[in-house]
Amino acid sequence: MASTRMLTWASLAVAVLVVLQLGSPVEGGSDKLAYVKKVVAENKLVIFSKSYCPYCRRAKSVFENMKETPFVIELDERDDGDAIQQALGKFIGRRTVPQVFINGEHIGGSDDTVAAEQSGKLKKLLKASSVRQEESFKSEL
Repeated sequence: MASTRMLTWASLAVAVLVVLQLGSPVEGGSDKLAYVKKVVAENKLVIFSKSYCPYCRRAKSVFENMKETPFVIELDERDDGDAIQQALGKFIGRRTVPQVFINGEHIGGSDDTVAAEQSGKLKKLLKASSVRQEESFKSEL
């Protein structure tokens, strides 16, 4: 009987270590996925970022140079940042940062953002957003 209790406690200890090492099975769950989708849908320009990341700074500087103000989620500055990053991976198939969205459209990471700027795609997407916002505002009047 003592050996059975010992085995049960050992199993419990292993399970706790696994959860601590890998994260809770609910991390990145449907609530975080819903949050990611909501943020992307409700904001013209979104960047999922980490404050110390040079690639993230590069992507943010593209929009700063364009005089655009993105909605930035700094994952490393949030308690739920890892869970949001997991949900982002489920949403777009990428967990790396930065990840940029304009008008709900996934642009990609840093290199993708720079390429889209150089091709004129960013300007077109941002302009289309401004036109939609003006039309929406006029219809509310």
